[in-house]
Amino acid sequence: MKFIVDNWMLILIALSSGGMLAWPLLRGANSGSLTAQGAVQLINRERAVVVDVREPEEFAAGHMTGARNVPLNQLEEKLAAAVKNKTVPLLLVCATGSRAQRAVAVAKKLGYEQAQAVAGGLKSWKDANLPVEKA
Repeated sequence: MKFIVDNWMLILIALSSGGMLAWPLLRGANSGSLTAQGAVQLINRERAVVVDVREPEEFAAGHMTGARNVPLNQLEEKLAAAVKNKTVPLLLVCATGSRAQRAVAVAKKLGYEQAQAVAGGLKSWKDANLPVEKA
C-alpha cells in the first residue's frame, strides 16, 4: 500500500498511457471496418468477397481487383444474387469509406454477419499501392 501511495503519479501515467494504446483497438473492434492490409489478408486467407458499393461510372474508372459492383442504393435487392454464400467474409468498399459503413449495416441486416468496410475506401487501397483495375 505504501508503494501505491508513494508512486501514485507513476501508476496514473502508466494506466493512462496503457489506455491510450488500447483505445484504437477497442474502437476498431466495434466499427466494422478494417485496413487495406487487413482486407488483403482476408482475401488471401479466407477467400473474402469484395463488393464495391459505388455507382457504375465510379466503378468503371477503377476498382479493387476482383471486386463486384453493387451500388449502395441497390444493395438490398442485388446483394443476395452477387454473393450467395452468407458465411464468407464480405468486404464492402467505396471511394472513402463512408458509403461502405452504411452498406455494412444493410449487409448485416440481410444476414451477412462477417460484413466489414474497408477503412478509407479505395483511396486507402491506392495509398497502400495495392492493385486496381479498370472496367
